[in-house]
Amino acid sequence: MKIRHQDLEIEEESPFATCQLNRQRYAEVLTEIVDTYADGFVLAINNEWGTGKTTFVKMWRQMLSNKGFKTVYFNAWENDFDNDPLTAIVAELKNLTGKNTEKVYKSIIEKGAAIGKAVLPSALKTLSKGVVDIEAASTAVENLTKAATETFDAQIKDYLKKKDSMKGFRTKLEEFVAATDDEKPIIFIIDELDRCRPDYAVKVLEHLKHFFAVPGIVFALTIDKGHLAAAVRGFYGTESIDTDEYLRRFIDLEYSIPSPSSEEFTKYLYSYYEFDQFFTAETRRRIDDFRHDSTNFINMASSLFSTGPSTLRQMERIMARTRLVLNLFRLNNYVFPEVLLLMVYLSTTKPTLYKKIQKEELSVQELCDELEILFLPINTKTRGFLLYVLAEVAGLYQNQTGQYGEQLIERDEKHVTAVEAGRRGERVRISSRRVL
Repeated sequence: MKIRHQDLEIEEESPFATCQLNRQRYAEVLTEIVDTYADGFVLAINNEWGTGKTTFVKMWRQMLSNKGFKTVYFNAWENDFDNDPLTAIVAELKNLTGKNTEKVYKSIIEKGAAIGKAVLPSALKTLSKGVVDIEAASTAVENLTKAATETFDAQIKDYLKKKDSMKGFRTKLEEFVAATDDEKPIIFIIDELDRCRPDYAVKVLEHLKHFFAVPGIVFALTIDKGHLAAAVRGFYGTESIDTDEYLRRFIDLEYSIPSPSSEEFTKYLYSYYEFDQFFTAETRRRIDDFRHDSTNFINMASSLFSTGPSTLRQMERIMARTRLVLNLFRLNNYVFPEVLLLMVYLSTTKPTLYKKIQKEELSVQELCDELEILFLPINTKTRGFLLYVLAEVAGLYQNQTGQYGEQLIERDEKHVTAVEAGRRGERVRISSRRVL
């Protein structure tokens, strides 16, 4: 049984073969865009955290390679331990070097090194010696005006040297791109920029603008724009900065991958985590009361995931946790799978409400009111099913807390549910209820 969702294997010949979200069509749209505007620009793929951007761009990268594009992949979050993104980005370009580009690449390194160098002002040298040389320190104090002049002059020379190196760097980078002998642009993917340290994320953006804005390179950034905006505000230390306008300076085109069908992804996760090993086991198939468990579970998952704040990553986590909990039940236990999934969902997305339920701090009516609010945005096609779930949860909760005497809704007189058990005054816990 699988507990964690592993990275999908990307097939070289058919990179989207394992994609369960039907996203190949969006990759084809992006491929058409980068091929049409080959002169170079910055593309931002903007979706929330946990929506599968990394998997998508890795599959897209393989598709691009299959179509003859030269590609580079750089995970900014994994590399923000270093303070200088220029070094890391240039290092990734090395993967594209060949006989025609090796010499030019060395020139890029030389120009990049010159940009990073700082000229040590003579005044600073003098004062540094003063730490161990009293006479030199005394001389430095006496010539403070001269030292300040020398310092400013050195800073000017340093500035002019860096400015010249920046021009030379871009020139060599253009030569490098031209030397690839390819009419298609180089696609440089920068992933998880929004998860970096604020200072590193801003430096990456600034470097793309100042050093890498040359024809023939398309930069594709995967971002959650809201989190990247927060990083920008954190870096500059103010909430008043117009982050939309700021990011517009660096990003030429923004694209958001449409959300997948919750029903399709639910069915995929149901299969991936092998729920049928439990729900359709031989022992359970012989018990008539369990014949709808699998269907009810999938319906509940699709209903919950069709609305609310659930990202793909949250959906994976909820399904994985539910499968793990399910393993604690015996095959002849009543599981109430739709209620079990609802509780795991609440513990993940609404922990405050879940704790109140866990501590039995709500009345049955208050619980029903809370769940009604949760179910309200869900598609009306499933309202009848959700009404049944609401009654089932109320019955279980009434049975657990001993809040008898309240009138509850029953879905089916023939179906032995917790609603009926509560009406009869039986105190039965889910984990101990079995079919004999």
